[in-house]
Formats: sequence, structure tokens, C-alpha cells
Amino acid sequence: MTTSRRRTALATLGGAALMATFPLSALAQKKIVLGFSQIGAESEWRTANSESIKSAAAAAGIELKFSDAQQKQENQIKAIRSFIAQKVDVIAFSPVVESGWEPVLREAKAAKIPVILTDRAVNVKDDSLWVSFMGSDFLEEGRRAGRWLVDKMKDVKGDVNIVELQGTVGSAPAIDRKKGFEEVIKADAKFKIIRSQTGDFTRAKGKEVMEAFLKAEGKKINVLYAHNDDMAIGAIQAIEEAGLKPAKDITIISIDAVKGAFEAMIAGKLNVTVECSPLLGPQLMQAVKDLKAGKTLPKRIVTEESVFPMEVAAKEFPNRKY
Repeated sequence: MTTSRRRTALATLGGAALMATFPLSALAQKKIVLGFSQIGAESEWRTANSESIKSAAAAAGIELKFSDAQQKQENQIKAIRSFIAQKVDVIAFSPVVESGWEPVLREAKAAKIPVILTDRAVNVKDDSLWVSFMGSDFLEEGRRAGRWLVDKMKDVKGDVNIVELQGTVGSAPAIDRKKGFEEVIKADAKFKIIRSQTGDFTRAKGKEVMEAFLKAEGKKINVLYAHNDDMAIGAIQAIEEAGLKPAKDITIISIDAVKGAFEAMIAGKLNVTVECSPLLGPQLMQAVKDLKAGKTLPKRIVTEESVFPMEVAAKEFPNRKY
């Protein structure tokens, strides 16, 4: 064999050895795998949130394993355990309630899989069980709703009777939106919450509970404070069926700022909505990439939001993405 042929043969053998050691699949960059557990599809907001996460994952080239918990914590825990078993790179989830997460989060930490909380927080003693919480400041949303009401009713002399449609019992937005609202209105004794009950963040339950409020309190009700737009929209149906005019006979305040709320405001049936943006997908995918690149995430990432009264609804509506 000539020297040149020997060199060619050795180079070929070397290439084969290299390929055996590093197969093509490994030489190509491995896709980041994100396991995401969603609460469910209880509202327009949640649907928009899911779409934002799915489309942002596709755009970022991240493999998304998406699980819908149908508003049950046990389904979310099962999904997270499944993600751990599949050895995903990062786990993210929107917890249906605040408590009861410690055991499964410990399992994720033991498996060295970082956890990002989106939209809602958890109540655990050890904050090292999750790396970052991104989403809205629910306490501030409640305060904004309260401030709008205090300003709107500043010239009213008598009692202002409020009924409250709370979100899912034990959930972070329900707890904080109630707390923030009460923190602001308690400064003036004329504001009185005369009924407060969960509507579970759904339109159907919002209508059902508002019907019960109207039967119990009737024309005594001056204000409805709903923890989300879907419950407010359900309540508007109940108010109309009771022969009253929503946004006139009863002032209506809600939270989320979904398109349905803007349509209700344009129709003159809702007074104000406090924004809570569901479009967390791009922010989440960037955080996942940063984690995989070895960067440290801020413990709290807050989204910027506004308050939209009825007067600006028609102008703002074309800008709404959800």
C-alpha cells in the first residue's frame, strides 16, 4: 500500500471511530425539553395563556410536553411526576391552589430538574424548591380595583354595598385579589362587602352565584367585584335576567382584561377591568433558555399591566391580543 493510500485509509478509520464515539444525533444540538402543567381551560384568560406557551415554545425550538390538569391538583402532581420520570430539562406549572406542593417539588429538586412557577405562586417553607415565579402581582390588581372604586364613589354619601365573586378557593389570585381590594376599601367605612362567595373563575358559576346574591340582597347591591372577567360576564347575564341594568344599577369591576370584557364595556355592561396579562409564553421560553445556559433567574419576574375603564374600551379593543 502506498503512503498516500495508507493515510487515506487511516483518515477513514479515524472518521469512523469519531462517528462511533459521537453519533450524528449527539453532534447535533439536543433540543431543550420543557414539561408544562396547565390548570385547565376554565376561562378566556387560561385559553390565551395556553396558546401563548404553545406558540412561544414552537418559535423558540423548545420541545413542549403540555398537560391539562382540568382544575385538579392531583392531576398536576401526576403530570409533574411524569415529567420527572421522563427526565425533562425544566418543569413549569401554574398551580391550581397554593398549598400541598412540597413533596412533589422535593422530588423534582432531588432529580436536579429546575421548576419555574408561572402566573400563580405556591406556599412552601423551602423557597429553594422553585427557581423563579413569573406573572402578575395579584395583590396589586386587587388594590387597583379598590382604588378605582374608591375614586368612582368618592361623592357617594350613604353605604356602598358590595358583593364579591371570588376565584377558586385556595388559589393565589383569589387570596390576593380579595386581600388587595379589602386593604384599599377598609379606609372608608361606607364600603361594605355584604356577600362573598367563590364562582371558581368560571362564567357558569359566576352566573349561578350572582343569581343567589340577587335573590338574597336584591336592590341593596350597589357594586359587584369579580375576581375575573368570565365570572363578571356570567353575573351580567344574571343581573339582566333579574330586570336590572348592569354597569348602571350595579357597578361592575372585574380583573383580567380579556376581549370579552372589552366587548361588555363597549356594550355599556361592565364599568372597568384590571389587566392581568396571560401572554407569558415568550418570557417563559427565554427563562428556560437562560437556565440551560447556566444563568441565574430573578426569583420574581412581574408583568407590567394597566387598568381599563369603560370610557377607553372602544379605543383599546383593536390592540387586545386575548
